[in-house]
Amino acid sequence: GVGLSDASPDEGVVEDLPLIDEKAVEQLTQGLISHYLPDLQRSKSALQELTQNQVVLLETLEQEISKFKECNSILDINALFSEAKHYHNKLVNIRNEMMMLHEKTSKLKVSGINI
Repeated sequence: GVGLSDASPDEGVVEDLPLIDEKAVEQLTQGLISHYLPDLQRSKSALQELTQNQVVLLETLEQEISKFKECNSILDINALFSEAKHYHNKLVNIRNEMMMLHEKTSKLKVSGINI
C-alpha cells in the first residue's frame, strides 16, 4: 500500500489556505498605518527639531571657539608688545651707556689722554 512517506509534505496546503480578502487586507493595512503613523510623524518632527537645535548649537560653538582663538591671538599680541617694550628698554640703557662712555672718552681726550 501507500505509506505516509509517499505523500508530499506540501500536499493539501494550498487548499487549506482561506481565500484572501483584498478589502480586509486593505482595511487592516489602513488600520495599522493609522495606528502607528501619528507617533511616527511626531517622532519625525521631534527629530527635525532636534537636528535644527543641534545645527544652532554647533554654530554657537563655532562662534565661541573663534572668540577663544581671538582672545589667544590678543594674548599673543600682548606678550609680543611686552617683549618689545623689554627690548626697547634694553636699547635705551645701551644707548645711555654708550653716551656716558662717549662723554668719558671725550673728557679723557680733553685732558690730553689719547685713547
